[in-house]
Amino acid sequence: MSLTKSERRQKIKMRIRGKLSGTSEKPRMSVFRSNKQIYVQLVDDFQGKTLLAASSLEKVIADKKNITKTEQAKFVGKLIAEKCKKEGIKQVVFDRNVYLFHGRVKSLADAARENGLKI
Repeated sequence: MSLTKSERRQKIKMRIRGKLSGTSEKPRMSVFRSNKQIYVQLVDDFQGKTLLAASSLEKVIADKKNITKTEQAKFVGKLIAEKCKKEGIKQVVFDRNVYLFHGRVKSLADAARENGLKI
């Protein structure tokens, strides 16, 4: 019997998450991608807390008109890197969730790296 789409995605997600965990010094950078938006959170898994978050819905990014979703992801990566600098976070563990490291997910990670975050 074959797996359904949601079961297959859950299996992939658990395989990836089993190898990753974040601390307060080196949090897990979790990415969620919907059809229109992209979201990122920095999570401390030991305390079970979200330290920082950024998304394409934030006013700085949402006000930009006629940009592609990949450009949106670049702005979110830059925004999360700036927030990390303010909080003193220099290193993160990248959690791509069930998404391939390609397209919007890759552009978010590259933009965060370019702005001083070590992944």
